[in-house]
Amino acid sequence: MRVDYWGYDGARHRGDLIVRSDVASTVAGVFGKLYAGRFQIRRIHPVTQYGSSDESSMEANNTSAFNCRAVTGGGGWSEHAYGTAIDINPVQNPYVTASGTVLPRSGRPWTDRTLREPGMITPNSVSRTAFAAVGWYWGGDWTNPKDYQHLSLRDR
Repeated sequence: MRVDYWGYDGARHRGDLIVRSDVASTVAGVFGKLYAGRFQIRRIHPVTQYGSSDESSMEANNTSAFNCRAVTGGGGWSEHAYGTAIDINPVQNPYVTASGTVLPRSGRPWTDRTLREPGMITPNSVSRTAFAAVGWYWGGDWTNPKDYQHLSLRDR
């Protein structure tokens, strides 16, 4: 699906997300709310643009959805493999383990969640509330790990 979004440059952009067909209209509605709320996103490209490497996509601060991969740090398939999860602005919304590992590494400054920088997902941000309104879960609500970039149809 193609979505409009506000870039960090303040300009309108279009990006492509690959999601499961039965959630596409819901995701389109949420991205419409993000756009209306002027929530900023660095870039949106399918992970294939980064050789299907989750690490490379995160380091590029790329917002993405489908990626056929296992759960980070665990077994089984990730919700991304089913097209029912989206990672938004991974640098400003890093994945943080209990031991302090931060992915992507460039996201370390944004582990301080008291910051209020463009593109950060916080409990009351338009991104968090728009996804919650349609029944999606935020990885920032998890205890361990904290996956601030992650929004998905199913909770862990």
